[in-house]
Amino acid sequence: MNSVESPISKEHHFVQRIGWLRAAVLGANDGIVSTASLIVGVAAATPDRNSILIAGIAGLVAGAMSMAAGEYVSVSSQSDTERADLVTEQKALDEMPEEELRELADIYVERGVEKDLAEKVARQLMARDALASHARDELGISEHAVARPIQAAFTSALTFSAGALLPLVAMWLAPLSQAIWVVSAATLISLAALGALSARVGGAKVLTATLRVTFWGAIAMAVTAGIGAMFGTVL
Repeated sequence: MNSVESPISKEHHFVQRIGWLRAAVLGANDGIVSTASLIVGVAAATPDRNSILIAGIAGLVAGAMSMAAGEYVSVSSQSDTERADLVTEQKALDEMPEEELRELADIYVERGVEKDLAEKVARQLMARDALASHARDELGISEHAVARPIQAAFTSALTFSAGALLPLVAMWLAPLSQAIWVVSAATLISLAALGALSARVGGAKVLTATLRVTFWGAIAMAVTAGIGAMFGTVL
């Protein structure tokens, strides 16, 4: 008699991608929107292609460096806070192990676990790795969401540069008389693609992410184009 093995269903989660995905989407989106807005604004003020391209390149370099520095500083601050909390928690575990055990058990009770079972679970988890158990369930610090400053800085700078290149290439290839429209169209298409791709990678709704990213990109370009046209007329 042949035995039939039932397939084991494995859930596929996306939480492990949160760290680098957030930095990548932020960098690419900012690169596309800020550079395209800068190009459109300058193009609305002056018909000189070289001036527009120089402004776009300057925006790419400055933006990439700013993104890298900003991500590194902000994520480093998060990392410092996490380390400080872990030091405090380790001290509490060393000095008050029973109180920390009850604290962890109370967390599980609040989540719906029976008191006796919650204490057994807390005791077993603390016997295995007390600090990791409290970090995860008390402080909300997990290995998937831990702050990584260098990774965030590098990812943001790289994706910002990649995003900024798209409107720059569009400006370089477009007829000067149609530059604003070509850059705007290329930017909106790029943003839509970014929104769809990030939603796919992160397991979110594609249409919602695409519309959200495209809408705010269009607003940014419209505002800078209006300002550029206004100053161009004045000058």
